[in-house]
Amino acid sequence: MKKITIAIDGFSSCGKSTMAKDLAREIGYIYIDSGAMYRAVTLYCLQQGLFNEKQVDEERLAAAIPTIQISFKLNPQTGRPDTYLNGENVEQRIRTMEVSSHVSIVAALPFVREAMVKQQQEMGKAKGIVMDGRDIGTTVFPDAELKIFVTASPEIRAQRRYDELKAKGEEADFESILENVKQRDYIDQNRETSPLRQAEDALLLDNSHLTIAEQKEWLASQFKRLTGFDEMPNEHKNPETNPQ
Repeated sequence: MKKITIAIDGFSSCGKSTMAKDLAREIGYIYIDSGAMYRAVTLYCLQQGLFNEKQVDEERLAAAIPTIQISFKLNPQTGRPDTYLNGENVEQRIRTMEVSSHVSIVAALPFVREAMVKQQQEMGKAKGIVMDGRDIGTTVFPDAELKIFVTASPEIRAQRRYDELKAKGEEADFESILENVKQRDYIDQNRETSPLRQAEDALLLDNSHLTIAEQKEWLASQFKRLTGFDEMPNEHKNPETNPQ
């Protein structure tokens, strides 16, 4: 079976990562969460004290960026890859509201995007990957065979984020989350380098009122349409992803 590259872009809290992970597992592809990479860099900045309120020390970060390596390793308990920052598992720490409220600032920096795109393109050389983010179909893999652009209303995305945090036992305020979602949308769409936009050849998926099962069925149908396979090749195992 010929392997393809699948790029899933869209707004924050649209469930891109969940659908990408599920699809990769079903078809035996490697899943790469590009958003987690920017979150990991943001966590690094927080750990190193590079933030002053909402500003980041760009000079110090630019000097450090060559030493920041992001990798992914399959978690045997969850069946999904965890994010590693310089060899340390940071999967839980990069999902906090503190990281969420700073990540768009870091992700907008051209030298950060250049470094992460380089790592992402290296990961995808062999194809057979599913990657989600903001600029995968436009910048990272403009020649991807299957491109999906996911959207949903800000209110629905904020509710999903709220429910996710509450399920983890974390404090959450809906109005604060909604404001964060809107701010991230604005920054993502208006940054100078690789702004969030739908690629001309990307398929639009508004999942505001779709169930997870309906999303999976839609994605599976698009994969089958491109590859010509009637059955999902889910007998394969999703291998460990540990690109360096």
